[in-house]
Amino acid sequence: MFDALSDRLQAALDDVRSRGKLTEDDVSKAMRQVRLALLEADVNFKVVKEFTAAVKDRALGQDVLESLNPGQQVVKIVSDELAAVMGGAGRDLAFARPGPTVILMAGLQGSGKTTACAKLARHLREEHGMDAALAACDVYRPAAVDQLVKLGAQAGVHVYEQGTGRDPVDIAEWAVAQAKRDRRDALIVDTSGRLHVDEELMKELGQLRKRTKPHDVLLVVDAMTGQDAVNVAEQFAETANFDGVVLTKLDGDARGGAALSVRAVTGKPILYASTGEKLGDFERFHPDRMAQRILGMGDVMTLVEKAERQLDERQAQELERKIRRQEFTLDDFLVQMKQVRNMGPLQNLLRLMPGVGQQLGSLQVDERELDRLEAIILSMTPQERANPSVIDGSRRRRIARGSGTSVQAVSQLVKQFTQMKKLMRQMSRGKMPSLEQLAGGR
Repeated sequence: MFDALSDRLQAALDDVRSRGKLTEDDVSKAMRQVRLALLEADVNFKVVKEFTAAVKDRALGQDVLESLNPGQQVVKIVSDELAAVMGGAGRDLAFARPGPTVILMAGLQGSGKTTACAKLARHLREEHGMDAALAACDVYRPAAVDQLVKLGAQAGVHVYEQGTGRDPVDIAEWAVAQAKRDRRDALIVDTSGRLHVDEELMKELGQLRKRTKPHDVLLVVDAMTGQDAVNVAEQFAETANFDGVVLTKLDGDARGGAALSVRAVTGKPILYASTGEKLGDFERFHPDRMAQRILGMGDVMTLVEKAERQLDERQAQELERKIRRQEFTLDDFLVQMKQVRNMGPLQNLLRLMPGVGQQLGSLQVDERELDRLEAIILSMTPQERANPSVIDGSRRRRIARGSGTSVQAVSQLVKQFTQMKKLMRQMSRGKMPSLEQLAGGR
């Protein structure tokens, strides 16, 4: 996510960050590099010009140049201004009481609109405990209704549909009435997309607004199309009144042009971002956190929120008890590993940790290694998982055959688990392990 932009911006600020004293010329040179980085990331030219001017104006203030650490001050200013460009503090939808909250989803074909509808419904159910439903009103694209029905089943939400033989405005009005009758908390309407912004599309959206009286209209745009996505949003803003933006395919966007431009160009905030192919890869868009990620400063709040969604408080207390009593087994290790993996790709989680993202660079974390560890543990008997010390040579060969790995891999897992238990025992007694122990030494 924004890897190319992140690398360029961090490189541009490295020299400033390391200096104990800054001059006006130092700031100007850094801003030239920042400007180039943003333009190469396909950020709107006007946005780049205003951004760099704002950063330079603040960076040349006496409070910065005469501070003890001016370089870090400049980096913070860049982070603040990046967040401001993307909309400042993140915000969520305003929900109607009583429901249903009606949300119209608009966008061009190929933007990922139908999938975004299902992701948003799942998000409302999982994060807000809402009884959300979907309305299948894209009657023109082949198989769009069937796709939404299938995605709705995967998301665990109801789909109101009447096939493709009726007018989409009539279907939407009927779906709203059904949602009210069923006392749903939210109804997300999947509207028809087009290959480009045209009068017919805008007329239909206008009719949908009039008949369904939505609380929010969200525009779905493909982040990977860069300035094209911004142009689409600008055209929608000129002809149809929408309330916020959903950015899709953000995980594949190495540049970040759309995310950094759409708010400044349209005046509409980015509310949500789709960050992967799974239905759970969908989150609120926090401009301040995204700015920190871009600058390699991590995103601790998002990491904590992901952990809280996966970890059960009673399970956490039980795990702590087992560690203190030295009862932590490979079964427990497997449970913890699965919970971490449920939080998303390990590569993405590491990038949320301050400083780690910069060290990773282009290094890829091999998720298959975790699959191998899981296969080895599952090839053990309950006795072996509870007490790995009983695993002798013949047992190692059997486990290696069962897991499709090598005897060396089994031995390495047992050794690392034994070392990990020793470290846990020390830490439970209030003793911090040495650097050599953390690195795997004795």
